Amino acid sequence: MALSLNSLSSVLARETAPLAAAAAAAASPSPRLALPPRAARAATVRAVTSPAASSSAGKREPRGIMKPRPVSPEMQALVGDPENKKVIMCDEKLKKIFAGKDRVGFLEIAGLISPHFL
Repeated sequence: MALSLNSLSSVLARETAPLAAAAAAAASPSPRLALPPRAARAATVRAVTSPAASSSAGKREPRGIMKPRPVSPEMQALVGDPENKKVIMCDEKLKKIFAGKDRVGFLEIAGLISPHFL
């Protein structure tokens, strides 16, 4: 964004005018109510970074519900092989939806469930 010298000087004049008035009031012998100068207005600037800069920081450890945890043997029997999380082990209800397949990969799901939406 380009900023002309005229617009910069007008912004500075508006910001420094209360300071100049307060200094003149303090120098004059007449009793006046001296008010503190207005606080300088702070502008928030957001820096745009490139994707390469943010990826160089590395990945953070998963936490909360995304943190890997060991599961019980009962849960392993329900969800199947815990090493291959991209495959769904189908029970009888899921087999009806997933064209009778015992195992379904996550990339197949959209194609298998789309005929079930009327």
